[in-house]
Amino acid sequence: MYGEVAACKRIKLKLFSGHKSVHSLALSSLQLKDLLRWYAEEFKDPMVLDPPEWFKSFIFCEALLQTPFFPVAAYAFLKGGCKWIRTPAIVYSTHVATTLVPILAHVLFYQFPMKPHPGPQTLQERWLLVSIYAPYLLVPVLLLLTMLLSSTYSSTSQSGHTSAKTKKKN
Repeated sequence: MYGEVAACKRIKLKLFSGHKSVHSLALSSLQLKDLLRWYAEEFKDPMVLDPPEWFKSFIFCEALLQTPFFPVAAYAFLKGGCKWIRTPAIVYSTHVATTLVPILAHVLFYQFPMKPHPGPQTLQERWLLVSIYAPYLLVPVLLLLTMLLSSTYSSTSQSGHTSAKTKKKN
């Protein structure tokens, strides 16, 4: 027990004693905020600084549903031949593609205010922002088409396993 308490105290001391790593972590957080502000100003994307409620719901879904999918999908695709990834990939890609429809419509048709964070006003600014969001639609659509059309992930393709129906016929 004493060893565990001492170890916890050492960890606390390391974390909060003003080490360079703690300062660099705070600095990098500040740098990330600056980068986010720069992006929002440069590309006229106020949704990242002051997201509407509906956009926040998409962010919540991303954290809850999409983010856990990434390591699972990475494992399945790197290992190869994992047909079980088909259904999760279809759910993931359909969900992501569906969320991009209102985002793109908002970017193209919403009359953004000039303050506090200006959004795209001209057609050129709107299409630039659409081009930034477009890969988040195109990649899931490609994944969906791959899962639906590829014989590699088709549940009906022959993989050396005999189905229960085929076994009963024999």
